[in-house]
Amino acid sequence: MDRRTFAGVLAGTTAMTMLGCAGRTKESEAEPKSAGTAASQGGRLALYRSVGEELAQFDVEVPAGTLAERGAVLLPANIQYVWQHPSRQYLYVTSSDSGPGASGVIGANHHISAFRIDAAGALQPHGKPQPLSSRPIHNSVDATGSYSLVAHNNPSGIAVHRINRDGTLGEQVKQPAGLDAGIFGHQVLTTPSNRMAIFVARGNNAAGGKPEDPGALKLFNFKDGVLTNLASVAPGKGYGFGPRHLDFHPTQPWVYVSVERQNKLQMYRMQADGLSREPAFTRDLLVEPQYKRPRQLGGPVHVHPNGRFVYLTNRADYTVPYEGRRVFGGGENNIVVFSINQTTGEPTLLQHIETRGIHVRTFALDPSGRMLVAASIMALPVREGAGVRTVPAGLSVFRVGADGKLDFARKYDVDTGKKTQFWSGIFPLPTA
Repeated sequence: MDRRTFAGVLAGTTAMTMLGCAGRTKESEAEPKSAGTAASQGGRLALYRSVGEELAQFDVEVPAGTLAERGAVLLPANIQYVWQHPSRQYLYVTSSDSGPGASGVIGANHHISAFRIDAAGALQPHGKPQPLSSRPIHNSVDATGSYSLVAHNNPSGIAVHRINRDGTLGEQVKQPAGLDAGIFGHQVLTTPSNRMAIFVARGNNAAGGKPEDPGALKLFNFKDGVLTNLASVAPGKGYGFGPRHLDFHPTQPWVYVSVERQNKLQMYRMQADGLSREPAFTRDLLVEPQYKRPRQLGGPVHVHPNGRFVYLTNRADYTVPYEGRRVFGGGENNIVVFSINQTTGEPTLLQHIETRGIHVRTFALDPSGRMLVAASIMALPVREGAGVRTVPAGLSVFRVGADGKLDFARKYDVDTGKKTQFWSGIFPLPTA
C-alpha cells in the first residue's frame, strides 16, 4: 500500500504521516453508500482514533455514514486520551507506556503533546511535549482554552498546564497541598460555567482479598488554573459506586454519570455547591442486569447535542478456555440509548443495539448528532456453534434517527496487531 512520511521531532521520537499503517481498516457495509458531504452540513469533520502510539485521521461524511482514512502521527507512547481546543485549531494528546489499571504494568514515559490541525485535518507537532508524573488516563481543556487538565489514575491526581496564546503547552500550574482526588481517577472536566471542575474517581472492586475502594465525584473550585477542594459526592460513602465518566446537558443543570462498576446510568442536578449529593434518577444499562458476569463494565457517556437523548456503552471482554484456546466468555457489548424528559431530566430506556465488536471503550457523536461511531478495542475469538470465529476490532458506524435511535450503517475492521484501539473522537475542523 502507498505510504508517505514526514519527519518531525516529538520528544525524541519521529512524528510520521502515513497511509495504510498498523491500524489500517477494511470496510463491511449494511447498505450501499449514499451521496453527501460533511461540508454541506456546516463544516468539515475528522475522526481520530488511536492504535497504540498511532493517532490516525479519517474524513467523516455524515450523510453517507462513511469514513476515509487519510494519515497518522506517532506519539511518544501509547495514546490515552485526546481533547480539542475550543478554537478547533489544536489537539492535546496524552500518552503513556504504563498499562491499563488491571495490567500492573508501570511505565516511566508519560507526556501531554500539542498538535496543530490544518483545514484538512492533518496534524503537525506544535511545541514541545510536556512530561507528566504518571499515567494520564484522561485530559480536557477548560472553556476559555487557557488550561489543560489531566486526570491520573494511579496515584489518583490532577495536573493543570497553562496553554499559551499560540496554543502550545506552557508550564504546570502549582496546586495547593491536600487536594482530594479520591481513588483511581478516570476523568476531569470543568463545568459549563468554568468556575468548577469535577474529577471522576472510579474506585476499585474488591479483589484478591483486598477490600473495595470507594468511588466518588470530587468537586473543586477552579480559578486561574488553580483547584481547591469543594465537595465530594459519594452515595453510600462510595461503596457500590464506581463512576467512570460524566457529561453535561447542553441547556439544563443536569449531569449524566456512567457508573462503570455497577453498570448504571445516574443523573445528578447541578446546584450552588456543585452537585446534588444523591442521584435524582438511576437506570440499569444492561439488558440482563440479573446476570453477574466478570468484566461486565459500563462505558463512556455522551449527551446528544440537542439534549433529548443520552448514549452509553456496555463492555465485556473476559475469556474462557475452549478446545485449547481462549475465547469470549459472554456478556453485553452494546450501545444503550435513553430519551431525556425535557422537564425533569429523567432518562427512559429507548434501545439496546449491538456494536458488532468487543469492548467499545470510546465512541463519538458528530456535532450535528446524526452519526455515531463506536470503537472496539480488540479482536477476540468467539464460539459460533461448534466452531470459532474471530471478531476483529473496528469502527462501527451508526445513523442517528430523529427519535434518537441508532441504525447500523457499516463497520470498518481494524487490524490492531498486538495493540489496542484505545481512543476515538470526532471533531470539527478549523476553517482555512
